[in-house]
Amino acid sequence: MIFSEERQSHLARQIIDGLWKDSLVDFRDEGLALRKTKEALAQWVRDEDNLDEVVRKKIASLKRALIEGSSEWEVMYKKYYEEEMRRRG
Repeated sequence: MIFSEERQSHLARQIIDGLWKDSLVDFRDEGLALRKTKEALAQWVRDEDNLDEVVRKKIASLKRALIEGSSEWEVMYKKYYEEEMRRRG
C-alpha cells in the first residue's frame, strides 16, 4: 500500500486534530507531532506490506494451489495473518 505525501499529511492531521479535540493530548510542538505521526503511519504501512507479503508466500507454498479471492484463499489468508500477528506480538 502506498500513501502519497498529501494522503500521509491528511491522515496525520486528522489524527492530531482528533487527539486534540478529544482532549487526549496537548501538543507543545505541533509540527513535531505531525512529523512523528507521519513517521508512525509510514512504518505501519511498511509493516502491513511486509506482513501481507509473508502471508501470501505461505499461501503460495501450500501443496494445493488456491485461487486468490476464493473463499478458501480468504480463510487461509485470515488464518495466516492472525498467526503472524500473534507471532510478532
